[in-house]
Amino acid sequence: MTEPASGAGGRFEEWDAARIREIATSLAGLDGPCLPVLHAVQDTFGYIHPEAIPIVADVLNLSRAEVVGIVSFYHDFRAAPPGEHVLRVCRAESCQSMGAEQLVTDLTRSLNVGPGETSPDGAVTFDSVYCLGNCALSPAAMLDGRLLGRVTPQRIESLLARPIT
Repeated sequence: MTEPASGAGGRFEEWDAARIREIATSLAGLDGPCLPVLHAVQDTFGYIHPEAIPIVADVLNLSRAEVVGIVSFYHDFRAAPPGEHVLRVCRAESCQSMGAEQLVTDLTRSLNVGPGETSPDGAVTFDSVYCLGNCALSPAAMLDGRLLGRVTPQRIESLLARPIT
């Protein structure tokens, strides 16, 4: 089954079972290879396709349940393709004290998508995270891998309106 690489500005490869096996095999010799394999799969395809689970399990000689447990435990792994932009807003204590909860409320309203969701048009995947390590510049966010400080809904919306570079 082949699915197009949706979202994220075409930054990801199309789903390909042979490519999953290649990635898993190339990293299988690492100590504790499952996390590096899953990260590499997500970096390549933008998400962990459900059909990747048995392939990774087979190559690493793990049960499917073990791989599913890892994917479901770590919040960074996605089970669906991300939007064109990926927005992560920090909701840890420092950011909360500087207005992160209001920021999330305002962004939810203006972007028409809530934390943990991708907009229906595929433009934005909006996630909550608990610490981006940018506490001195709270509230912090990350947009398409770029760390931002002292964010406002207006700043986020302005950045989202620009082409991906």
